[in-house]
Amino acid sequence: MKTSTDRIVTTLVGSLVRPPRIREYLAKRQHGDPVDEAAWEQELRDGVAEVVRQQAEAGIDVPSDGEYGKAHWVWYVTERLAGMVPADLGQAQLSWWMRTNDRVDFSEFYRAYEPIQRYDWSGDPEAPLSRLPAPIQFARFDGKVSYKGQHAMARDVADLRAAVDAAGVEEAFLAVASPMAVELGQTNDAYDSEEEFISALADALGEEYRAIVDAGFLLQVDDAVLPQWVGAAERSGVDRKELDRFAGLRIDALNAALDGIPSDRVRFHICWGSWNGPHTSDAPLASVIDYVLKVNADAYLIESANPRHEHEWQLWEDRKLPEGKVLVPGVVNHQTNVVEHPELVAWRIQNFARLLGRENVMAGTDCGFCQGWHEIRTHPSIQWAKLRSLSEGAALASERLWA
Repeated sequence: MKTSTDRIVTTLVGSLVRPPRIREYLAKRQHGDPVDEAAWEQELRDGVAEVVRQQAEAGIDVPSDGEYGKAHWVWYVTERLAGMVPADLGQAQLSWWMRTNDRVDFSEFYRAYEPIQRYDWSGDPEAPLSRLPAPIQFARFDGKVSYKGQHAMARDVADLRAAVDAAGVEEAFLAVASPMAVELGQTNDAYDSEEEFISALADALGEEYRAIVDAGFLLQVDDAVLPQWVGAAERSGVDRKELDRFAGLRIDALNAALDGIPSDRVRFHICWGSWNGPHTSDAPLASVIDYVLKVNADAYLIESANPRHEHEWQLWEDRKLPEGKVLVPGVVNHQTNVVEHPELVAWRIQNFARLLGRENVMAGTDCGFCQGWHEIRTHPSIQWAKLRSLSEGAALASERLWA
């Protein structure tokens, strides 16, 4: 894993705004509409090549495929796991904790906010997002879980390999969902216990994890659910013993899925959800960090530029990063169209480097800029401006830290 040995290395969380044509294919495939598979795979191959080239030009050292082949950061698994089917919110039967965040306190805001999230930033009148089928944002379990995504996985690694070779990139990663993110608090009647169900999810996802590492890429496991569940549990008065049991079972399952994969090939990412909302019900990082550091990964990517959490860099004044581990704080935010000044980015990096050591810090983004084909958090032009600012800020910090 590339680290900051002589300068601050830059990366991102992974998901980037998909081009209009790719969004059209993803929307149709998500609904089971017929598409020309050969044309789709060529469009995807060309798109990945272009997005890797753009990341390299923006100064990103460790890029991704933009998650272009995935309709959603977690529900892409409906194409890759047997035992799951797409569903709407009601059919998914989500647990109580998914409904106990600040959407209760700020319901008036969310009634206005949610309908405007399906923007068409492309400006292309021939392919407005409003003409595409409504997105499927959830899934439910209807049987035993197993892995069936071998073709899609082989396609993803082949596309990224061709792209990084063409761009002259040394290292890249592919992002996947954690067992807890896929479970999302749901049950599965095909299993006799919660433990059996979580274990089956981990076994199936582990096949995808190993395929990524075997192909020579870094594996990034995404979990935006763990911090949200901790926040909901604390807010609802769940005692610490039950909180530890629930989270511990799922961290153990993730580590089981990672069994046999060297930790220096693994990155673990958490965030508090990607919407531009109040986030007043978020758990503090202090309530989550012990669980995060139990994951067998050498790099931890943690949302750190969100104004609800930016102050939490101070946690590291009293806390040590485990030996051999690297922190990748988000130093640009993904939720707003404000482009951070490179000096602000440098200041954020230097705060972490002062406490953890410059060699133990990389520079990243809070989360992806597009969690699904329909969830576009920033305009694409601003997405790239933010990544350039990240790189420029990392260069400023490097000059000062290695002066």
